[in-house]
Amino acid sequence: MADTKAVDLYYDPYDFDIDSNPYPVWKRLRAEAPLYYNDRHNFYAVSRYDDVAAALADWETFRSGRGTVADVIFSGAEIPPGIILWEDPPIHDVHRKLLAKVFSPRRMLGIESQVRNFCVKALDPLVGTSEFDVIADFGALMPMRTIGYLLGIPEADQAAIRDSTDEVITLKDGESSARFDASTFEQSAQVFAEYIEWRAEHPSDDLMTELLDAEVEEDGVRRKLTRLEVLTYTSTVAGAGNETTTRLIGFMAQLLAENPEQRAQLVAEPGLIPRAVEETLRFEPPSPVQARYVARDARFHDQTVPEGSVILLLNGSANRDERRFSDPDRFDIHRDASHLGFGYGLHFCLGAALARLEGRIALEELLRRWPKWDIDYDNAARAHTSSVRGWGKLPLIVSSGG
Repeated sequence: MADTKAVDLYYDPYDFDIDSNPYPVWKRLRAEAPLYYNDRHNFYAVSRYDDVAAALADWETFRSGRGTVADVIFSGAEIPPGIILWEDPPIHDVHRKLLAKVFSPRRMLGIESQVRNFCVKALDPLVGTSEFDVIADFGALMPMRTIGYLLGIPEADQAAIRDSTDEVITLKDGESSARFDASTFEQSAQVFAEYIEWRAEHPSDDLMTELLDAEVEEDGVRRKLTRLEVLTYTSTVAGAGNETTTRLIGFMAQLLAENPEQRAQLVAEPGLIPRAVEETLRFEPPSPVQARYVARDARFHDQTVPEGSVILLLNGSANRDERRFSDPDRFDIHRDASHLGFGYGLHFCLGAALARLEGRIALEELLRRWPKWDIDYDNAARAHTSSVRGWGKLPLIVSSGG
């Protein structure tokens, strides 16, 4: 029988030392405590691929409606309608169908040239320098700029929006959780209020205009979205992929510095770059922990997780499960295996196609200018939240000749 507690085994998403490299702890969880209980923070956790995938698919037991981040569930904050990450069917399905328009194949095709043009403008001035921060000078700028193109947000205001999101989710050293209360969601959304009112008077080919014109059907009656709903949808789209895509770019830079022979293969054969993006998402997923509220008793490994519990679904651990992947702790751009980097089931990341596009273009443009680089780890720094992992600063040592 599995045990929820193993001797000297401790996992805590708020512990910075663990967060910097959780993989040894997760490996022990998979082997010794596939159902783990943390009595300090009062949560359960599952770490094996089959358990995580099954729980992600079982929305009736493992609910998102109270939040998919442990901090939000523990806070008891009321979730406003329209945040599809934190909704369950049937309303989730209505809202997802509506928001899927922003990530349609037509929009992805239309935005690629804009994303690439931004990369050119951001990276060309860095050619000839000996060192630059791939996060501050590039990775933190690209996702918000891309979302700005989709939403129609002026470039001059995008940095302030990104900084506002970072302030809400970033943990300070010594904190046991992020700060959520009833006003958090309202404050996050209100930054878009003026844009929406202006766009109502000046329609364009962007998401805000589509949402202002959109209709939903409730109880057989069709109606337009309220301003509050438009505000919430806009805020959700703006925040969802900003932090994670920044961390994806940082991880790609790190892993290719640590695996120069594979980086050389990408330079010689750029067609492999999409696989490198996928392997990064498996090996170092920026969003490696999903939280759920347990709506009814659940069974894992002959033990019961009682109704009312909080459970963490460790998709980052599942992506390195020895039962699923061959040699899982080896980064391999030639690997052809599915992963849980974007989740699974009805909450599979709505922006997955956009993140893949951004990751591919970012890597293409980096490798085009610098086929080689090293990491200045002495000046690198992690960014810490309870649900997103990655680099906050990552200086690359480069040369004008690559």
